[in-house]
Parts: sequence; C-alpha cells; structure tokens
Amino acid sequence: MTDTKPESLLPYEQWTEEALRQVVAQALAYVSEKGLPGEHHFYISFRTDYPGVVIPSRLRAQYPREMTIVLQHQFWDLQMDMDAGAMTVGLSFGGVPANLTIPLAAITGFADPHVQYGLRFEALPEPAPGATAAGLLPPTSEPSDKVPQVVSLDAFRRKTPPKE
Repeated sequence: MTDTKPESLLPYEQWTEEALRQVVAQALAYVSEKGLPGEHHFYISFRTDYPGVVIPSRLRAQYPREMTIVLQHQFWDLQMDMDAGAMTVGLSFGGVPANLTIPLAAITGFADPHVQYGLRFEALPEPAPGATAAGLLPPTSEPSDKVPQVVSLDAFRRKTPPKE
C-alpha cells in the first residue's frame, strides 16, 4: 500500500505564498514609516524583467534577469504602496542615484540577515486581467491547471534532534 496524498482542490500553496509576500510588504511599510531599527537590514532579490519593474537601463543591461539590492545605510524615499502592490526606493549604484519601482510579484527573495530571517519566492506569473490591486493573483474556487509555486520553509525551521 502506498501513502499517496490526495490532490488538493484548494490552492493552499498560492495562499501561503501570497501571505508570505505580505510579510515582505509589511516589513517595507514599517521601515518606510519608521526607518530601519537597530542593526536590521534587508536584501531584496527581484526579477528585473518582470512587468512593472522600473530601473535604469544601464542596470537592466547589467542585470537582465535578476538583481539583489540592499537596504541598509544609504537609501531614500522608500515607499510601500499596498494598493499597487509595489515598492519604490532610491539607491546609489556606482555613485549614481537611481529610483527603482519593484512590484511585490517580482520579488524572488527577502532576507534580514541581522535576525537570520529569509524567504524565497518564484516570481508570480505576469498579472492577468482581473488581478488584484496588490499585484497578486486573486484566489479562485476553480482548480488551476498551473503548477503551484511553493515556498520551502525547511531551511528556516529550527532542527531539533529526535527524542530517544
């Protein structure tokens, strides 16, 4: 007898990823209002080729698929627009200031090394007509033919040795 798990007709993986993207949005909104507390700092990886990403053409040429930015000491005008589902921030690259716009759906990684917290994502499919304002795909009661994108949390769970 094999242990096979029945296929879910509820999109749990999609809901989990959307909820975890909201953790990123909340962190960015907090920092945009109050600044980075203590030694916290963020590494944010994102798809540069995702629709709605606005970066200077020289950066797009240098990073045609993905890049990582660091929000620590020298950034300005950080805003998290919850309705649009996108962040904007000013950063310097090689001494040249640039303004970036990054939709939440384009983010592939988020880390706060100070507290050893991190998340990995797959960039969401391009927004479809009828997508929610947050840039996330709306939950649907219909099963999807698309392969679900799963965020693996195993790397972030504390390992405890089995009890004898």
